Amino acid sequence: MGPSPPRDTPAPVLTILHLDDQLVAVHKPAGLLVHRSNVDRHETRFALQLVRDRLGREVHPVHRLDRPTSGVLLFALDRDGCRRMSAAFEAGQVDKQYLAIVRGHPADAFEIDHPLVRLDDDATACGSTQPALTRGCTLARAELPHHVDRYPTSRYALVSLAPVTGRRHQLRRHLKHAAHPIVGDTTYGKSGHNRLFESLFGSRRLLLACTSLAFEHPNTGRPLRITAPPDDDFSAVIASLGWILPGPR
Repeated sequence: MGPSPPRDTPAPVLTILHLDDQLVAVHKPAGLLVHRSNVDRHETRFALQLVRDRLGREVHPVHRLDRPTSGVLLFALDRDGCRRMSAAFEAGQVDKQYLAIVRGHPADAFEIDHPLVRLDDDATACGSTQPALTRGCTLARAELPHHVDRYPTSRYALVSLAPVTGRRHQLRRHLKHAAHPIVGDTTYGKSGHNRLFESLFGSRRLLLACTSLAFEHPNTGRPLRITAPPDDDFSAVIASLGWILPGPR
């Protein structure tokens, strides 16, 4: 999951991507928990707390991003908005787009339809198997002259991912299942590829980011799309591989 920041490290300033009377969206950096959980009982900083303190009012999380994942994170400013948006996420009415760097060369377009066991906050199996579906497409490919597995070179790809369902760790687990684990994933990935990216690019993070959420506003009913580019450290890896970062979809 990555180490916690030192206690004396200044709290991150979250960029506000959208703010209205009912919703606020921020860009969550990698390494920050959304809210208090059993993942790290000693952590004292959470996105929920930082947004609440920034706005000076109560906020309600309507979805979650894994701690090592960066990108668009949405909160509601009242309980009604939270209820409506949570229902929209649950019903699959929110279009979620992610960018990731994965091992291997997936097909130009692919679909991973693979049930997943329900996980609790500690990523421990705690329930029955649930249907899970992810769609994706490959945006760019690279082959590096470095031996990691049994081949003399190592292949990587920049992919766009759209989780149709919303299971815990769905993208990370699905890409592992498809033999294209996300680089930097210390739970579901491959340590040799993680070490190579740290050595070549100084990257010690999960290379996964939520770049877009699109849905109907719970109050006005109007379409709303909230976007954010990957963090600078993620973008630097993309540039180092000679890839061009795609624009907002």
